[in-house]
Amino acid sequence: MKLCRYGKPGAEKPGLIDGDGAIRDLSGVIADITANVLGHGGLRRLAALDPASLPRVEGSPRYGVPVAHVGKMLCVGMNYADHAAETNAPVPEQPVLFMKATTAIGGANDTVVIPRGSVKTDWEVELGVIIGEVTRDVSVERALDHVAGYAVVNDLSEREFQLEHGGQWVKGKSCDTFGPIGPWLVTRDEVPDPQNLSLWLEVNGHRYQNGNTRTMVFGVAALVSYISRYMTLMPGDVISTGTPAGVGLGLKPPTYLKPGDVIELGIDGLGRQRQDVVAHSASHA
Repeated sequence: MKLCRYGKPGAEKPGLIDGDGAIRDLSGVIADITANVLGHGGLRRLAALDPASLPRVEGSPRYGVPVAHVGKMLCVGMNYADHAAETNAPVPEQPVLFMKATTAIGGANDTVVIPRGSVKTDWEVELGVIIGEVTRDVSVERALDHVAGYAVVNDLSEREFQLEHGGQWVKGKSCDTFGPIGPWLVTRDEVPDPQNLSLWLEVNGHRYQNGNTRTMVFGVAALVSYISRYMTLMPGDVISTGTPAGVGLGLKPPTYLKPGDVIELGIDGLGRQRQDVVAHSASHA
Protein backbone atom coordinates (compact mmCIF):
# COMPACT_ATOMS: atom_id res chain seq x y z
CA MET A 1 0.00 0.00 0.00
CA LYS A 2 1.22 3.46 -0.93
CA LEU A 3 0.03 6.37 1.20
CA CYS A 4 0.52 10.02 0.35
CA ARG A 5 -0.53 13.53 1.30
CA TYR A 6 -1.39 15.80 -1.59
CA GLY A 7 -2.24 19.45 -2.05
CA LYS A 8 -0.79 22.85 -1.29
CA PRO A 9 1.59 23.26 1.68
CA GLY A 10 -0.36 23.39 4.90
CA ALA A 11 -3.55 22.13 3.25
CA GLU A 12 -2.61 18.57 2.31
CA LYS A 13 -5.19 15.80 2.19
CA PRO A 14 -4.54 12.09 2.80
CA GLY A 15 -4.42 9.84 -0.21
CA LEU A 16 -3.80 6.30 -1.38
CA ILE A 17 -2.08 5.35 -4.64
CA ASP A 18 -4.13 2.78 -6.55
CA GLY A 19 -2.85 0.05 -8.85
CA ASP A 20 -2.89 2.40 -11.83
CA GLY A 21 -0.79 5.02 -10.03
CA ALA A 22 -3.71 7.39 -9.47
CA ILE A 23 -4.33 9.17 -6.17
CA ARG A 24 -7.48 8.13 -4.31
CA ASP A 25 -8.80 10.57 -1.70
CA LEU A 26 -8.79 9.19 1.86
CA SER A 27 -10.20 12.30 3.55
CA GLY A 28 -13.60 10.63 3.92
CA VAL A 29 -11.94 7.84 5.92
CA ILE A 30 -9.20 9.59 7.92
CA ALA A 31 -8.48 13.25 8.63
CA ASP A 32 -4.76 12.95 7.83
CA ILE A 33 -1.87 10.47 7.83
CA THR A 34 -0.88 10.94 11.45
CA ALA A 35 0.76 8.82 14.13
CA ASN A 36 -2.42 6.92 15.00
CA VAL A 37 -2.84 5.83 11.37
CA LEU A 38 0.68 4.37 11.13
CA GLY A 39 0.28 1.61 13.73
CA HIS A 40 -0.60 -1.94 12.73
CA GLY A 41 -4.32 -1.43 13.42
CA GLY A 42 -4.57 1.78 11.42
CA LEU A 43 -2.71 0.36 8.44
CA ARG A 44 -4.83 -2.81 8.48
CA ARG A 45 -8.00 -0.73 8.31
CA LEU A 46 -6.71 1.19 5.29
CA ALA A 47 -5.48 -1.98 3.59
CA ALA A 48 -9.00 -3.42 3.84
CA LEU A 49 -10.42 -0.59 1.72
CA ASP A 50 -11.23 -1.05 -1.96
CA PRO A 51 -9.32 1.76 -3.68
CA ALA A 52 -11.98 1.86 -6.41
CA SER A 53 -14.50 2.94 -3.78
CA LEU A 54 -12.52 6.08 -3.01
CA PRO A 55 -12.80 9.31 -5.04
CA ARG A 56 -10.17 9.57 -7.75
CA VAL A 57 -8.08 12.75 -7.60
CA GLU A 58 -7.81 14.38 -11.01
CA GLY A 59 -4.84 16.29 -12.34
CA SER A 60 -1.32 16.29 -10.93
CA PRO A 61 -1.43 17.78 -7.43
CA ARG A 62 1.65 18.47 -5.36
CA TYR A 63 2.88 15.64 -3.14
CA GLY A 64 3.43 16.80 0.42
CA VAL A 65 5.41 15.03 3.13
CA PRO A 66 3.70 11.59 3.34
CA VAL A 67 3.43 11.80 7.15
CA ALA A 68 1.89 14.72 9.00
CA HIS A 69 3.63 16.24 12.02
CA VAL A 70 6.97 14.38 11.90
CA GLY A 71 8.21 14.50 15.49
CA LYS A 72 11.89 14.01 14.77
CA MET A 73 14.13 13.17 11.87
CA LEU A 74 17.24 11.17 12.61
CA CYS A 75 19.98 10.66 10.05
CA VAL A 76 22.82 8.15 9.86
CA GLY A 77 26.23 9.29 8.65
CA MET A 78 28.85 7.26 6.80
CA ASN A 79 26.57 4.22 6.56
CA TYR A 80 27.95 3.07 3.19
CA ALA A 81 31.62 2.11 3.12
CA ASP A 82 32.12 3.60 -0.36
CA HIS A 83 30.72 6.96 0.79
CA ALA A 84 33.00 6.95 3.84
CA ALA A 85 35.97 6.26 1.56
CA GLU A 86 35.15 9.06 -0.90
CA THR A 87 35.01 11.60 1.96
CA ASN A 88 38.20 10.24 3.60
CA ALA A 89 36.32 9.12 6.70
CA PRO A 90 36.74 5.80 8.52
CA VAL A 91 33.97 3.22 8.36
CA PRO A 92 32.21 3.69 11.72
CA GLU A 93 32.28 1.00 14.36
CA GLN A 94 28.90 2.21 15.64
CA PRO A 95 26.21 4.17 13.77
CA VAL A 96 26.92 7.90 13.44
CA LEU A 97 23.71 9.73 14.35
CA PHE A 98 22.67 13.33 13.83
CA MET A 99 19.38 15.21 13.71
CA LYS A 100 17.85 17.18 10.88
CA ALA A 101 15.46 19.93 11.95
CA THR A 102 11.86 19.18 11.01
CA THR A 103 11.62 22.66 9.45
CA ALA A 104 13.90 21.30 6.69
CA ILE A 105 11.32 18.71 5.64
CA GLY A 106 9.32 19.16 2.45
CA GLY A 107 7.51 17.37 -0.33
CA ALA A 108 9.22 15.14 -2.87
CA ASN A 109 9.17 17.65 -5.72
CA ASP A 110 9.30 20.92 -3.81
CA THR A 111 11.87 23.51 -4.82
CA VAL A 112 15.31 23.29 -3.17
CA VAL A 113 16.60 26.67 -2.01
CA ILE A 114 20.36 27.21 -1.78
CA PRO A 115 20.91 28.94 1.59
CA ARG A 116 22.24 32.48 1.88
CA GLY A 117 26.03 32.45 1.48
CA SER A 118 26.18 28.79 0.49
CA VAL A 119 28.84 27.58 -1.91
CA LYS A 120 28.75 23.85 -1.06
CA THR A 121 25.15 22.63 -1.21
CA ASP A 122 25.22 18.88 -1.87
CA TRP A 123 22.86 15.99 -2.59
CA GLU A 124 22.34 12.58 -0.92
CA VAL A 125 19.79 9.95 -1.95
CA GLU A 126 18.75 7.87 1.08
CA LEU A 127 16.26 5.23 2.18
CA GLY A 128 13.88 6.75 4.71
CA VAL A 129 12.30 4.57 7.42
CA ILE A 130 9.01 5.72 8.95
CA ILE A 131 8.28 4.40 12.44
CA GLY A 132 4.80 3.00 13.09
CA GLU A 133 4.84 1.94 16.74
CA VAL A 134 6.29 3.35 19.96
CA THR A 135 9.79 1.84 20.01
CA ARG A 136 11.99 1.60 23.09
CA ASP A 137 15.12 -0.57 23.26
CA VAL A 138 13.76 -3.03 20.71
CA SER A 139 15.78 -6.09 19.68
CA VAL A 140 17.18 -6.39 16.17
CA GLU A 141 14.92 -9.40 15.63
CA ARG A 142 11.77 -7.39 16.40
CA ALA A 143 12.86 -4.01 15.05
CA LEU A 144 11.15 -4.21 11.65
CA ASP A 145 7.81 -4.93 13.36
CA HIS A 146 7.95 -1.31 14.53
CA VAL A 147 8.35 0.10 11.01
CA ALA A 148 5.29 1.48 9.21
CA GLY A 149 6.99 1.85 5.86
CA TYR A 150 9.66 3.38 3.69
CA ALA A 151 10.15 6.46 1.52
CA VAL A 152 12.73 8.21 -0.64
CA VAL A 153 14.71 10.95 1.13
CA ASN A 154 17.10 13.56 -0.28
CA ASP A 155 19.35 14.44 2.68
CA LEU A 156 20.62 17.73 1.26
CA SER A 157 23.70 19.12 2.98
CA GLU A 158 25.66 22.36 3.00
CA ARG A 159 29.21 21.05 3.41
CA GLU A 160 30.82 24.33 4.52
CA PHE A 161 28.16 24.78 7.22
CA GLN A 162 28.50 21.10 8.16
CA LEU A 163 32.27 20.74 8.27
CA GLU A 164 33.82 24.20 8.54
CA HIS A 165 31.50 26.17 10.84
CA GLY A 166 32.37 24.21 13.99
CA GLY A 167 30.22 22.08 16.24
CA GLN A 168 27.97 19.30 15.04
CA TRP A 169 26.71 18.46 11.56
CA VAL A 170 23.15 19.64 12.22
CA LYS A 171 23.85 23.18 10.92
CA GLY A 172 24.73 21.86 7.48
CA LYS A 173 21.76 19.51 7.37
CA SER A 174 18.85 21.61 8.59
CA CYS A 175 18.46 24.49 6.14
CA ASP A 176 14.94 25.05 4.84
CA THR A 177 14.03 22.67 1.95
CA PHE A 178 16.90 20.29 2.83
CA GLY A 179 14.68 17.28 3.60
CA PRO A 180 12.40 16.22 0.72
CA ILE A 181 10.50 13.03 1.66
CA GLY A 182 8.25 10.93 -0.55
CA PRO A 183 6.40 11.08 -2.89
CA TRP A 184 4.66 8.47 -0.80
CA LEU A 185 5.09 6.04 2.07
CA VAL A 186 5.26 2.40 0.95
CA THR A 187 4.07 0.12 3.75
CA ARG A 188 6.43 -2.47 5.14
CA ASP A 189 4.50 -5.44 3.69
CA GLU A 190 5.42 -4.25 0.17
CA VAL A 191 9.15 -4.10 0.98
CA PRO A 192 10.05 -7.65 2.00
CA ASP A 193 13.79 -6.90 2.11
CA PRO A 194 14.84 -3.31 2.79
CA GLN A 195 18.44 -4.45 2.29
CA ASN A 196 17.98 -5.09 -1.41
CA LEU A 197 16.83 -1.80 -2.90
CA SER A 198 18.63 0.03 -5.69
CA LEU A 199 18.87 3.81 -5.24
CA TRP A 200 20.11 6.49 -7.62
CA LEU A 201 20.46 10.24 -8.06
CA GLU A 202 21.05 12.46 -11.07
CA VAL A 203 21.77 16.18 -11.46
CA ASN A 204 20.88 17.68 -14.85
CA GLY A 205 20.55 14.17 -16.27
CA HIS A 206 24.00 13.01 -15.16
CA ARG A 207 23.92 10.03 -12.80
CA TYR A 208 26.17 10.64 -9.79
CA GLN A 209 24.85 8.04 -7.35
CA ASN A 210 24.01 4.44 -8.18
CA GLY A 211 23.95 2.14 -5.16
CA ASN A 212 22.06 -0.56 -3.30
CA THR A 213 20.98 -0.80 0.33
CA ARG A 214 22.65 -4.20 0.63
CA THR A 215 25.97 -2.36 1.03
CA MET A 216 24.86 -0.47 4.15
CA VAL A 217 27.28 -0.80 7.05
CA PHE A 218 24.32 -1.06 9.45
CA GLY A 219 21.03 -2.36 8.10
CA VAL A 220 17.57 -1.00 8.85
CA ALA A 221 16.78 -3.48 11.65
CA ALA A 222 20.13 -2.80 13.33
CA LEU A 223 19.60 0.97 13.09
CA VAL A 224 16.08 0.91 14.56
CA SER A 225 17.29 -1.28 17.41
CA TYR A 226 20.40 0.83 18.04
CA ILE A 227 18.64 4.20 18.00
CA SER A 228 15.83 2.94 20.24
CA ARG A 229 18.41 2.14 22.89
CA TYR A 230 19.20 5.83 23.24
CA MET A 231 15.79 7.42 22.66
CA THR A 232 12.17 6.46 22.21
CA LEU A 233 11.10 6.38 18.59
CA MET A 234 7.52 7.52 18.06
CA PRO A 235 5.06 6.83 15.23
CA GLY A 236 5.79 9.23 12.40
CA ASP A 237 9.46 9.65 13.26
CA VAL A 238 11.75 9.34 10.24
CA ILE A 239 15.18 7.70 10.06
CA SER A 240 17.28 8.56 7.00
CA THR A 241 19.69 5.67 6.68
CA GLY A 242 22.72 7.07 4.86
CA THR A 243 23.87 7.56 1.29
CA PRO A 244 26.10 5.61 -1.12
CA ALA A 245 29.06 7.08 -2.97
CA GLY A 246 28.67 9.82 -5.54
CA VAL A 247 27.96 12.94 -3.50
CA GLY A 248 29.37 16.24 -4.71
CA LEU A 249 31.84 16.45 -1.83
CA GLY A 250 33.51 13.23 -2.94
CA LEU A 251 33.99 14.14 -6.60
CA LYS A 252 37.30 15.33 -8.02
CA PRO A 253 37.04 18.24 -8.16
CA PRO A 254 34.12 18.61 -5.71
CA THR A 255 30.90 19.61 -7.49
CA TYR A 256 28.00 21.39 -5.81
CA LEU A 257 24.49 22.47 -6.67
CA LYS A 258 23.79 25.83 -8.30
CA PRO A 259 20.63 27.73 -9.22
CA GLY A 260 18.97 26.22 -12.29
CA ASP A 261 20.07 22.66 -11.55
CA VAL A 262 17.51 19.84 -11.56
CA ILE A 263 17.87 16.94 -9.11
CA GLU A 264 16.17 13.62 -9.82
CA LEU A 265 16.41 10.60 -7.53
CA GLY A 266 14.62 7.39 -6.73
CA ILE A 267 14.57 4.00 -5.03
CA ASP A 268 13.20 0.75 -6.47
CA GLY A 269 9.51 0.45 -5.64
CA LEU A 270 9.44 3.65 -3.58
CA GLY A 271 9.01 6.23 -6.33
CA ARG A 272 11.11 9.13 -7.47
CA GLN A 273 11.66 12.81 -6.71
CA ARG A 274 12.43 15.83 -8.88
CA GLN A 275 13.59 19.16 -7.46
CA ASP A 276 14.41 22.46 -9.13
CA VAL A 277 17.27 24.31 -7.41
CA VAL A 278 16.92 28.06 -6.88
CA ALA A 279 18.96 30.76 -5.21
CA HIS A 280 18.11 32.18 -1.81
CA SER A 281 16.16 35.42 -2.01
CA ALA A 282 14.38 37.79 0.35
CA SER A 283 11.18 35.82 -0.24
CA HIS A 284 12.84 32.76 1.28
CA ALA A 285 14.14 34.62 4.33
